[in-house]
Amino acid sequence: MIIRSKAPLRLGLAGGGTDVSPYSDLYGGAILNATISMYAYATIEPRKNGKIVFRSIDKGEIYEIDSTDKLPVNGQLNLHRGIYNRIIKDFIKKPLSFELTTFVDAPPGSGLGTSSTLVVAILGAFAEWLKLPLGEYDMARLAYEIERIDLGMAGGKQDQYAATFGGVNFMEFFKNDKVIVNPLRIRGEYLNELAYNLVLYNTETSRLSSKIIEAQSENIILKNQKSIEATHKLKEQAIMMKEAILKGELNKIGEILNFGWQNKKLLASGISNPMIDDIYNTALKNGASGGKISGAGGGGFMIFYCPGNSRVKVINALKIFGGQSKRYEFTKKGLTTWSI
Repeated sequence: MIIRSKAPLRLGLAGGGTDVSPYSDLYGGAILNATISMYAYATIEPRKNGKIVFRSIDKGEIYEIDSTDKLPVNGQLNLHRGIYNRIIKDFIKKPLSFELTTFVDAPPGSGLGTSSTLVVAILGAFAEWLKLPLGEYDMARLAYEIERIDLGMAGGKQDQYAATFGGVNFMEFFKNDKVIVNPLRIRGEYLNELAYNLVLYNTETSRLSSKIIEAQSENIILKNQKSIEATHKLKEQAIMMKEAILKGELNKIGEILNFGWQNKKLLASGISNPMIDDIYNTALKNGASGGKISGAGGGGFMIFYCPGNSRVKVINALKIFGGQSKRYEFTKKGLTTWSI
């Protein structure tokens, strides 16, 4: 038997940063994101030889160990190890023997939620194999706990829910750690126009998002009013974006993205840099009406709203920076699993 799964990566369109503790715990947060046709994949092949093999194709890493009920988390493929440990602890209570192979369509540090999406994909493969009783909210919450609590990796809450649920969602994060995912029913022509006008640009640089997120959280803890007010504005941005997309007021999207970008840069140092500023300004000079960095900032992918037929001019203008525009489509489905 071979068990496979895939979970979609996401574009954070508005509200990014309001899902990060302690802001979301103190004030509540709101995010609008959409999943795209780029994925994290996981394959499990059960074994009977008493071995565990982890194979990350995109990272070129492989790890093999005798089957045990708890693996050391020592820096190599920690996500794989942490997920296995939680599966054994919470559900199976005994060692398993298998080979787990993973691959992600975007590199780490891209800003598309790669690590959280990979956690969801791996969890989905285990759930398919072992018939675990996990609903969508259960799956997303468990993925969050493994990554943020068990492994201590800094980050927010949106990525796990986006990968699990899929589609375009308005997510609310409450002070009592409650999360509600509101799927948006968007008219087809609005979604097609959004995809046509929204350019996804890979700066071909990576960043360590945890450092930026830690600085962002520290500013909230220290009650930095500039950072707190900027995060409040990002929560407002998520509501503005939801209304614009649902009403088909797509001419406002660039302006809303720019509003969010100007405030996001106030959350912490390192979110932008001279190269990112040059890319952003070049896009605006060539027809984009707004944009933002995807994810925590510092590098990775950027998105630009290019109304009319300005997308080609913007794409061509950005070639001087050595990056690459990425084709994509919005997707409706989240985590998908199957066995053969």
